Amino acid sequence: MIYVWTKTLHLLFVIAWMASVFYLPRILVNLAEVGDQPAVRERLVLMGRRLYRFGHVMFGLLLVFGLPLWLGYRFKPEWWPAVTSGQGWMHAKLSLVGLLFFYFLGSARLLRGAAAGKGLPSSKALRWFNELPVLLALGVIFLVIAKPF
Repeated sequence: MIYVWTKTLHLLFVIAWMASVFYLPRILVNLAEVGDQPAVRERLVLMGRRLYRFGHVMFGLLLVFGLPLWLGYRFKPEWWPAVTSGQGWMHAKLSLVGLLFFYFLGSARLLRGAAAGKGLPSSKALRWFNELPVLLALGVIFLVIAKPF
């Protein structure tokens, strides 16, 4: 039962973190398009900062519940089964999650720059940038479901 609750909470925090990964770049698109409206710009920066903090907390919690799923069987095999032992798909999945995390950090860096008055890429470029996590998430989902190697 501990395994099921661990997996359930891990998935909940993954979903919450991915919401911030998907939405933070959209805030950047809006910032690039806001033009000369300081009140709207300030509100978007505030929303972006709050979303970034929320995303960091969710990422920390998904790690707290993800590590026992990955390594817990080594410490308490009666609580967590060895679902990833010797399987390469998990390493590929974790690599894609790492790329998603660096993407999230890159989005935050763009937000900090915009808050400091630096320019952003065009809204069209940011719209393309906004699509990258969808492809990475698709890869993660495929690896978790199919476990191809």
